[in-house]
Amino acid sequence: MSDIIRLLPDSVANQIAAGEVIQRPASLVKELLENAIDAGGTEIKVNIKDAGRSLVQVIDNGCGMSETDARLSFERHATSKISEAKDLFAIRTMGFRGEALASIAAVSQVELKTRRSEDELGTHILINGSEVEEQKACSCAQGSNFSIKNLFYNVPARRKFLKTNTTELKNIINEFHRIVLSHPDIAFTLHHNDTEVYHLHVGNLRQRLIQVFGKGINHYLIPVDIDTSIIKVNGYIGKPEFARKTFGEQFFFVNNRYMRHPYFHKAVMEGYGQILAPETIPSYFIFLSADPETIDINIHPTKTEIKFEDERSIWQILIASVKEALGKFNIVPSLDFDKEGSIEIPVAKKGEEVHPPTIDINPDYNPFAGDEKTYPTNIRRSRFEKANLTNWEKLYHDLDQDDNTHPSKQATQPTLETDRKQAGLSFIQLKNKFILCPVKSGLMTIDQKRAHERILYEKYLRSMEGKFGVAQQNLFPQTIQLNASDHAVLLDILEDICSLGFDIRDLGNHTIVVNGYPSNAATNDPGEMIELLLEEYKSTGTDVREGTKEKICRSLAKASAIPYGKSLSREEMQDMIDALFACENPNYSPSGKPVLTILAIDEIEDLLKA
Repeated sequence: MSDIIRLLPDSVANQIAAGEVIQRPASLVKELLENAIDAGGTEIKVNIKDAGRSLVQVIDNGCGMSETDARLSFERHATSKISEAKDLFAIRTMGFRGEALASIAAVSQVELKTRRSEDELGTHILINGSEVEEQKACSCAQGSNFSIKNLFYNVPARRKFLKTNTTELKNIINEFHRIVLSHPDIAFTLHHNDTEVYHLHVGNLRQRLIQVFGKGINHYLIPVDIDTSIIKVNGYIGKPEFARKTFGEQFFFVNNRYMRHPYFHKAVMEGYGQILAPETIPSYFIFLSADPETIDINIHPTKTEIKFEDERSIWQILIASVKEALGKFNIVPSLDFDKEGSIEIPVAKKGEEVHPPTIDINPDYNPFAGDEKTYPTNIRRSRFEKANLTNWEKLYHDLDQDDNTHPSKQATQPTLETDRKQAGLSFIQLKNKFILCPVKSGLMTIDQKRAHERILYEKYLRSMEGKFGVAQQNLFPQTIQLNASDHAVLLDILEDICSLGFDIRDLGNHTIVVNGYPSNAATNDPGEMIELLLEEYKSTGTDVREGTKEKICRSLAKASAIPYGKSLSREEMQDMIDALFACENPNYSPSGKPVLTILAIDEIEDLLKA
């Protein structure tokens, strides 16, 4: 039998590596921006077309490359950042693997123009699917100019699984945010289809946050700054009253590198304690500075998951940092231990026996007994008051009679059955979350939020098909500042959501004005509704069978439905049940979750068996 193991060609190996490193157009932006920063660029421009499908261009004014370096940079595992294994634990640059350019060239058409400051002419290279088609001298500006065209053109299966342009642009902007926030000392611009999305000037971190997220963020930033022997923490957290119900402004950086860290996110939430509104998430932009030898950034291909040597201690430091920042700005009450009467915390001595505290009890103590002399002398009691002091038991004499014969008892405490008959109730609300309704076969339980979602979903579908959505006009139109990704998503679906009853006008510069919103929404805050609508629309599943209109209706229904915890009147519960069973599919919410269940009589009897 012949040998069957063989080495893969470099082009195939690079395509396999590209599956880990280059997942979507946003991956191109991330890798090229990191290279531009490592090259010392102070002005970096990003041009995108068709959400990165047709073109991703990154231009920097960094050090540039020689002709040899430019050609060698597209070879696999070619890097200037490390030379031996121990260098992996002293990395302070953004990129270091040497796989990015080789992976990019394997699945796209690449054009590079680069020149060093000491060279008169630069280098021009054309690569098509890992094959170098042309390399020549050219006249170009100092720095590097990468143009990545037709991503995944030679891997149609990968290209087919790219999301819509709106989703891909949102991912690009998210990656852009992660880079620009950690480098406020660099000027960035971002253009999409020849339209300027961002033009960021050099400044400090607070100025960069305002440039990226709008002027409104300046009002709720609280600085964080703490330095320990383990790690240094600085940045900003948001005031709790500005916490949102959706993710989007939560960023961790370590040594200026963005990272995901759910464990540290919980530490930040723990630091806020109980001062956050239910189901809300505060904004935070936290930068950690650590010795590179104490972290490992080489555990994930995208370098966004980082392992720390002492995560438990950092957890405690983060909690303390957040609490200290909130306390400094009087967001939470604090104790001043410098004042007199401070709390003394006893410390147990080694070997000392600890006894539980004891309480002296006087069984003969009568709290009602007292010296007559203790009363003010200017109060004179009448003879009736003096009689009451000794004959007070007669006030409760009638309570010993049978409850059924007591007229006041009958008037104020009717039985549950009598109350049910008088009110005509056939259902009740449980924990302001479920509606319980007796039916012939047993007890039906309805989830009020999911039921309302189903009702609104089918109503919005009919409105969108007939374009007769009713708008409730705002007395005072509300102006809303969106980030670039949310603004792009909103403009993409604006025509469809306006047919549902929204009256929205785009003011430019990522700002909209809401003149009206659907009249049947459960909230009267259009800003919160649009925020939830956009977040739900962006995070909904990737079912290709579901059209854009259905997705919009599903997202708006979830954003507009009544929340858990809302008390409903008898009439509101009756209307909801009637509307639910008038739906085409009352059993499931738009997202496929069950709306109701029935506990059969036999099951109830089994539960109550002796």
